[in-house]
Amino acid sequence: MNDEQRREQGTGVRRAVLGDAHVDRAIANTTELTAPFQEFITRAAWGDVWSRGGLDRRTRSIVTLTALTAIRAENEIAMHVRGAINNGVTPAEITEVLLHTAIYAGVPAANAAFAIAQRTLADMGLPEAQPPREA
Repeated sequence: MNDEQRREQGTGVRRAVLGDAHVDRAIANTTELTAPFQEFITRAAWGDVWSRGGLDRRTRSIVTLTALTAIRAENEIAMHVRGAINNGVTPAEITEVLLHTAIYAGVPAANAAFAIAQRTLADMGLPEAQPPREA
C-alpha cells in the first residue's frame, strides 16, 4: 500500500471512530504548521495502526483510553471516549477501564479521566452520565 492509499484508509477509519464532525474540524483547522502532523497521524495512527488486524476497534478503543489515562493525555480523552462509544464500548465498560487503570497508573490520572468521561458522556446525552432524579 502506498502513502496515498494509507492516508485514504486512515481517513476512513478516523471518520468511523471519531465521527465526521471531528475530522472535518481537524481538517478545517489545519494550518501550514500543523499539516505535516495531520498527514502523519492520519497515515500512521489511523491508516497503519488502527487499520491492522489482530485487535478490533472496540479493543483498540479500550487500550487507547487506558494509555491516554496513564500518560495523563487529558486533552485527548474526550475524543476517545466518543470514539469508544462509537466502537461499541459501553459507559459501564468505560468505568471498568478507568477503575482498572487507576490501580496501575494512579488514582489522580483516573480521577481526571473520570471527570472528562463524565462530561463527555453527558454531552452525548447518555443516561448513565446523568445525575439521578429525585422521586
